[in-house]
Order: sequence, then structure tokens, then C-alpha cells
Amino acid sequence: MARLTYRDDARELTDPAAIAAALAAIGVQYEQWAADRPLADDAAAAEVLAAYAPSIDRLKAQGGYVTADVIDLHPTTANLDAMLARFCREHWHDEDEVRFIVAGRGLFHLHPAGGPVVAVEVVAGDLLRVPRGTHHWFDLCGERRIRAIRLFQDPAGWTPHYTDSGVDARFQPLCLGLADVASMP
Repeated sequence: MARLTYRDDARELTDPAAIAAALAAIGVQYEQWAADRPLADDAAAAEVLAAYAPSIDRLKAQGGYVTADVIDLHPTTANLDAMLARFCREHWHDEDEVRFIVAGRGLFHLHPAGGPVVAVEVVAGDLLRVPRGTHHWFDLCGERRIRAIRLFQDPAGWTPHYTDSGVDARFQPLCLGLADVASMP
């Protein structure tokens, strides 16, 4: 289940309905999905997409998305640090960023125009749709593992447009799961 934190005052929400309402107020969509069949941890991408096909198809129709794929990042992913460096700085896109988390954890920081920075830790079962133009950035949590379904309006994907505001430097990633607490000195 997701956790939403208002980073300026440390208020937290963990109730899915409260998270959905808080994110809807800033134009971000949050849902929870369930697979229509059991999936192995190493299920092929086609199996993952098939298990979530009804939800994917509904979202495609709702948002004009034309492609869906599965991304799988883990500590041994080649060039993982370089890949993550593209997304851990505040940026925006010309199209929506849609992620459904199949496994692992990640942290989206959202910076709505005129609003406070909000951090959303997403885990398996969580869907986040960040609308085009929304300032945000993304980090992996301590175990550096995430598997997600991505939906795109443009089959070529999107390019991040960096704000260079520096606001992201004020908000370091903070995912406090068991793996993170165990690794603390």
C-alpha cells in the first residue's frame, strides 16, 4: 500500500482512499489494481500484461495510451545509476507518466504548481498517473528494485524536460521499509 508524505510538514497518509483524494486534488490519479491470476516473481512481461489486461485496457481508453510495457530494474541492471540519474532531478514531460507497480518500491516526489512537495512511496498494486506538465522526480528505495507496467501515449516514449530549479536537492529519498531500517547504522 502506498504512503503519501507532505515533505514540508511530515504529515502522512496511508489510507488508500485518503491518498487518492489528496492526489486527485493536485491532478494525479492513484488506484490499486489486482492481477486476474497469480503471477510468479519472474513472470514474462507478456504474462504480466495479460494478468492486468482489463485495467490496462480501461486506462488506455481513458487516457489515449497506445502502448504498454514492463520495466524491470534491480541492483544488477546494467547502467542503473545512469538510468536513475535521468529521473531523480525535477522534470516534466509532454505526456502523462503512468506507472503500475508489479514488484518492489519507488518514491515519486510531486511538485504541483503553487503547492507543497508531496512524496508518494509506491509498492506492488499501486498505480500512479502523473499528468503531462507536472513537475516531479523519481527515486528507487533502498533495495533498488522495481518492476512496473508503463503506459505511453506516444509509442516512442517521452523525454524529461528538466526544471533546474534545485528543489529536488532539498528532498532526499526517504523510504523507510524493513530493508531501509535494517541498513541504518
